[in-house]
Amino acid sequence: MTILQFLKQDLITPLVKKIAQTEEIELSLLKQLLLEGKVVICKNKLRQVEKPSAIGKGLRIKVNANIGTSTDKISLKKELEKLKVAISSGADTVMDLSVAGNLSQIRKEILSASSVPVGTVPLYEVAARAKKRYGNFLFFDKDDLLEVLEEQAKDGVDFFTIHAGVTQRTISVLKQNPRLLGIVSRGGAIMAAWMQSTKKENPFYVFFDKVIEIAQRYDITLSLGDGLRPGSVLDATDKAQVAELKILTDLVKRCRQNDVQVIVEGPGHVPLSEIQKNIILEKKLCGQVPFYVLGPLVTDICPGYDHINAAIGAALAGWYGADFICYVTPAEHLRHPSCDDVREGVIAARIAAHAADIARGRVSSLKWDEQISKARAEQNWRKQIKLALDPIKARKYRISSMPGQHQVCTMCGQFCSIKIVEQCFKNKPTGK
Repeated sequence: MTILQFLKQDLITPLVKKIAQTEEIELSLLKQLLLEGKVVICKNKLRQVEKPSAIGKGLRIKVNANIGTSTDKISLKKELEKLKVAISSGADTVMDLSVAGNLSQIRKEILSASSVPVGTVPLYEVAARAKKRYGNFLFFDKDDLLEVLEEQAKDGVDFFTIHAGVTQRTISVLKQNPRLLGIVSRGGAIMAAWMQSTKKENPFYVFFDKVIEIAQRYDITLSLGDGLRPGSVLDATDKAQVAELKILTDLVKRCRQNDVQVIVEGPGHVPLSEIQKNIILEKKLCGQVPFYVLGPLVTDICPGYDHINAAIGAALAGWYGADFICYVTPAEHLRHPSCDDVREGVIAARIAAHAADIARGRVSSLKWDEQISKARAEQNWRKQIKLALDPIKARKYRISSMPGQHQVCTMCGQFCSIKIVEQCFKNKPTGK
């Protein structure tokens, strides 16, 4: 049975109890939110996860890190290093987006090594297999899709991104309303090209009941992909994006009717002025199910700094109600990310998530800020570094420039405001 089926029989699993304790939420409320579809727990029933992750209303905003091979960079060892870096940096989930190499081996190794939930985009493996078997990544059919879904489910994948909203109708809307950048989603582009080539409807959409059956059998969360997300702020919230979202609304209902947990993915490149509108629209149309956003990136001019660009949008999105943030690394739009890129991407996304959690009134999040502020007031450097979101970098910076007086830092030195006020108004020695 799925988590939802257990709950409908008033059976609370140990996993649900663990989540309630970790998230500091009443068990009865968590049960209600799960049954209403406002919270999901990403966990394949065949897989043991050391750090399970719940996503949705009333919970801490979660961060996902993407890893995986490309056709130019194929190294299982390197991707496992990235996995380790992502988790040690605080990622709540990871996605294996590999498109080259031995995809089955890569996925199994990542699943085995990961202490957090793992997601995939099954269409990538479908296309890669078609390319290998027939020399053309578009030579596949619905049986190939379902075969890959079943294999990945058996391996223990916890959540799937399914591009079922890229249909003949939404592509028609896109053609009638041209964009500056047409389709920037890799999965969306593959599916659109397949439909153009075969003149058929999206098999994920036509056979969505089959997708639901597999998800239910393994209790996999479906993440409904935004294949028509905008790739430029000039294309944000256009007719094609909204048309796809309306299709996803229907698919959400079908998942809920079959006790399959579901989340909806969102944009993309969106100016600050439109982020709130996007969150409200998704929540209204999709019945408050968790919203998974890529950024959003609030401008298009940041190659090399898109982790900052995305964090700005993610903080606002989280404040307005987004539940799940997909990190963006400094390598976005430029290259295959390195381990350092992964680390910077995770940290930037975590800053955004934490800022939004504070704005949403999460007490435990604000408590963290209170603790580090007290350590600053006490000029307790060891405690400040320990409480830093990235203690490694904080320690490195501190050691690299030691002050003449150990209570302060080299920014202000003897003119440290905290030290001046402490000595003048309290007349007592400071520092540790």
